[in-house]
Parts: sequence; structure tokens; C-alpha cells
Amino acid sequence: MSTSPEATTTHGEDTRAAPDAKGRSEEGQKLPLFGLLALATAVFITSLTETLPAGLLPAMSDDLQVSESATGQTVTIYAIGTALTAIPLTAATSAWRRKGLLLAAMAGFAVANTVTAVSSVYGVTMVARFVAGVAAGLAWALLAPYARRMAPVPLQGKAIAVAMAGIPLALSLGVPAGTFLGETLGWRTAFLTMTGVTAVLLLWIFVAVPDYPGQKRGERPRMLGALRVPGVGAVLFVTLVFVLAHTILYAYVATFLEDLGMGDDTDLLLLAFGAASLVSIWIVGAQIHRRLRTLTIASTLLVAVSAALLGVLSDTTALVYVAAVLWGLGWGGVPTLLQTAAGDAGGDSADAAQAMLVTLWNVAMAAGGVIGGVLLSQVGSDSFPWAMLLLLLPVLAVVVLAREHGFPAKRPAV
Repeated sequence: MSTSPEATTTHGEDTRAAPDAKGRSEEGQKLPLFGLLALATAVFITSLTETLPAGLLPAMSDDLQVSESATGQTVTIYAIGTALTAIPLTAATSAWRRKGLLLAAMAGFAVANTVTAVSSVYGVTMVARFVAGVAAGLAWALLAPYARRMAPVPLQGKAIAVAMAGIPLALSLGVPAGTFLGETLGWRTAFLTMTGVTAVLLLWIFVAVPDYPGQKRGERPRMLGALRVPGVGAVLFVTLVFVLAHTILYAYVATFLEDLGMGDDTDLLLLAFGAASLVSIWIVGAQIHRRLRTLTIASTLLVAVSAALLGVLSDTTALVYVAAVLWGLGWGGVPTLLQTAAGDAGGDSADAAQAMLVTLWNVAMAAGGVIGGVLLSQVGSDSFPWAMLLLLLPVLAVVVLAREHGFPAKRPAV
């Protein structure tokens, strides 16, 4: 997932829409909702494909005849695929027309999910998950900039918010629904359903999403230069560690709940988490232009309180649900907050900052899967909340200290 600030460029081109031909005010302009909802569905599919195994670990583990720790690496290998290929593939395809590239990326998801659904061999499943991660690297680099280019200038922020709504929808509806399908009809049905949804989406994109040219030769963003921009390093650090903390628990949430004796509540807990995430992204969308710093601090604290509750009071079912809601309230808006912070801090180097954010996000997810697997096999699932809390302490410190650049009290004008 990747966005860029409203006053910067995408793929070396000016992303500002042409002035409205009739000079209409913002109120008189409209979002191209049919096309934007197609992008939101693409975001939904990419987000859900990555995290779907989290609610299906026990069943997948039994069927593939491997441990739950090994099955958890299906999340890890997906993230590795994205982390390794996002920057080089985005650069290699920078001159391609955007619509054809988006269709190719989403077709990759359809193929990968189909192979995952029919495979009975762990190695083949891992290869399919890696391919899905590669497709994600392309898709996430395209979707938010695509949404910006489709909207009039005054509505570009709202356009990105609509497209990115696929993330909380995947959390609030997709993972619980996938878990329910897995429990009732088998985990393979959940992945085949994803293939069917993607097939419909390909037609939707073909009909509703406009095409745009790619980047001109020689206009690729310089990655190392972006790291020298004040604030970019702070945002990237927060991205890496916050996502790592979240993934350690989220990738193994079904196992964690099963060990608590709440395995039958997995779909309901995920639904509560996801519904709270929807509330979070609505609040963030409404307030981010004025309160990015405050919202980021609040998000960190909410997730930390959730981790503390799960660590101390996980023997009380009602408090586990409370913790899930607090976790969702804290986490739901984090993708939007970090993308916006990276774009604001990056300025003219926003594209490079966003590419690095996508890569580090998936490095963190891969590391979270590995570290979570080690903790599960060596210490036990009750260690997850404490690891999460420990990692959130430096996140909070960096956000608080980066008050001039990175997470300023007042966002720069766009």
C-alpha cells in the first residue's frame, strides 16, 4: 500500500488533475465512485490475501501436514515476495501503461489463490503465496496514486480514502468471513472464493478504471536521497516496528485464541476487531489533515493498552473482546496515517519514501511471521502480547520526539 502527498508527483509525472473545465467549486465536483470502488476492491483482495491464513491456521496446518508455526510462514513468504520485488518490479515496469499493469497484478492474485486452494503440498503452497506477494508489490505501488489521478484536485485526498477503505473492510468483513467459510466449508473454499471475486474485479477494472501512461524514461525516484530528507527516517522506523508488533500477534491470532480456549470465537473476535478498524479509519479520514500527530500517538497507545490487556487479563473472555476492539480502534487508521506522514515528510522525494514504506511494511510482516513462529514454538502464544507491547514503546518515543519533522503538530500545506 502506498500513497503520495497531494502536491507531489507520481512516477515522475504531475498528479494534479487538470483544472475543472467549468471552474466548478469543490462542492460541484464529484468523485468517480464506480472506478474508485474497483480500486477499493483491489485493495481489499490484496489485504485479505495476505492475512487470510491468520484465521485458518489450524485447518491449513492439519491439511498440509505441517506445524502451525510452519503454516504461519504462508503470511511470511507473501510479505517476503512483496518486500523483495516491490521496488525493482515497480522500477522495471515504470514505463508500462497503468491499466494493463494493474490487470496483470490482479490476475496474478487469481492464479496464486487458485493454486493455494488446490495444493496439498506445503512447498507448492509456499511458492503460490510468494507469487501472490510479488503481485501485491506491483498492486500496492499502483493503487493509491491511481486513485489520486482519477479525482479532481480538491477531492484527491477523499479519493485515496475511498480506495484505501479496502483495508479495514478486509479486516472487518473479509478475514472473519474467510474464517467462517474455512470452518464450515473448508479453508480451500475461502481461497477459491477469493479467486472468484478477483475474476469479477478484472472485468470491473476493465470497464470502469481509466488508463494512464507510465513514467517517462529516466525519471525513477532516488531511494537513498529520500532517507536524507528530515522526518522520512522517523516515519520509516515507526512503520517497520509498528507493523512488526502488530503482525507478531495478528499472524497467529487463531492459535492464540485457541490456546485461550476461545478458538470458537475467532471469527467473532476478528469481526469485532475489524468493525473497530472501520470506525478508526473513519475518524482518521475526518481528522487527519488537522491532527495527524495526535492520531498517531492515540493509535499507538490504543494498541499498547490492548496488548497489556491481553497479557494480563486474557483469562476473562469479555476483556479479550474489549482488547480486540481497542486493537482495532488503534490499528485501523495506521496505514493511512503512515502513508500520509511519509508523503508529507518526503516532499519532492515522496515517491521514493512511499516505495520504501511499502518495502519496510512487508519486511515487518515477514519478520513478524518468523518471530511469532519462534515465540510460539519456544515460549508459547502467551508471549505475543508482551512482545507487542515491548516493540510499541520505541514507536511511541519516536512519534513523540519527531514533532518537527515526521509527525509534526501541523501538517505542511499542500
